[in-house]
Amino acid sequence: MFMISSINPTIKAFAVLIPGILLGFTFDVFTPLVYFIFILLVTFTLTDIPVIKWMKIFSPFLLVALGFAWMTTLYANQTFSYGDVLFSLWGIEVTTGSILTGISLAFRSLCFVALSLLFALTTDSTKFMLSLMQQCKLPPKITYGVLAGYRFLPIFQHELQILRQAHRIRGIGRTRGIKGRLNQFRRYSIPLLANGIRKAERVAIAMESKGFTGDTDRTHYHKMTVEKKDWLFFAMIVGTFVVVVGMSYYFGYLNIFGKQF
Repeated sequence: MFMISSINPTIKAFAVLIPGILLGFTFDVFTPLVYFIFILLVTFTLTDIPVIKWMKIFSPFLLVALGFAWMTTLYANQTFSYGDVLFSLWGIEVTTGSILTGISLAFRSLCFVALSLLFALTTDSTKFMLSLMQQCKLPPKITYGVLAGYRFLPIFQHELQILRQAHRIRGIGRTRGIKGRLNQFRRYSIPLLANGIRKAERVAIAMESKGFTGDTDRTHYHKMTVEKKDWLFFAMIVGTFVVVVGMSYYFGYLNIFGKQF
């Protein structure tokens, strides 16, 4: 069986994006719940992502999902406030429909997060940009510009640490208040911006000296291909979503924008 990290990044991105968009149209509990369980099974059987690492990243979004569910339950509009009134809170009537809509929104949010983690934790950023350039014909100027900017992020973080240490040596500590924070931001931002401009110029000169012109008709050292396993992964992720929607419709759970099917 293939591992998801070996799937073509562009095919993987579309496979994750399509169910993520279509889930936004469903307002029942059954569809996002079953699909969320499926995503978890795929994540922990077809990837080598450590469970503890995944949980550390995923756990904060549980609180966000609970917040979405709570607010939706309290402030659901008339379309989703169907059913019997269960209780009243602060003068707001909470119905079975509003609770189901809130739970549905929570599971949809968790599905989005799980799909995003499935993509982000199994995809190399360089291969993703190369795949967009080769499979989606993204202009090389944009591709290599994004890659260069992405490579600069760790450098900027290191330079920021050096600036902070240099300020401490000179007796300039953290300042309090809005005005102090603005001055501190200016002390950090101007040197970082100047260094960023210098590095950008050096990278541009280096790329031009290596013959980079931005032509789309160019050869590639790393060839990104689309294989049978890529389409199999796409069919599995998107096809399972279609099956789950079909099951939801068959059992009478499917709800699209408040309309029961």
